[in-house]
Amino acid sequence: MSDTDTNETIGLRLQRQLPASPDEVFDAYTDAEKQKIWYSILDDEPGVVEIEVDLRVGGTQTAVWGPDRDTLFREVQTFLEIDRPHRLVTESTGSGPDGAAMTTHVVVTFEPNGGGTLMTVEQTGFPTPELRDFFQTQAWIGAFDRIEAYLTRG
Repeated sequence: MSDTDTNETIGLRLQRQLPASPDEVFDAYTDAEKQKIWYSILDDEPGVVEIEVDLRVGGTQTAVWGPDRDTLFREVQTFLEIDRPHRLVTESTGSGPDGAAMTTHVVVTFEPNGGGTLMTVEQTGFPTPELRDFFQTQAWIGAFDRIEAYLTRG
């Protein structure tokens, strides 16, 4: 970590053009039943996906997922700002099967663009650049791929 990197400044910004309206993309991203589908839509074997959403400022989304009960990831997002279907701001606390946990700040925007939606994710507060890089090259790309597959397959 350089002298200018702090947990607050270690962040990422990613965008993906999606083939649906901002309303449809926002709902796919925030609706528990839709998430249960896209979380596992690209998996060869169905795993564990449990999601509960209380979509209101101060409410939470709790997601538990993994290939089996012994290898579960957990994320609890607290909704700080909801401007459907334009913007969603959360504080996200995630943990892996090893018990390691981190809390980050996530801003997601949904902009109409060329007959679809430009979804932008800004996430800050990573404890290390390496963890940020994993989310930038693996976790969010996988989430975008899954959401896109869900929206495409209908």
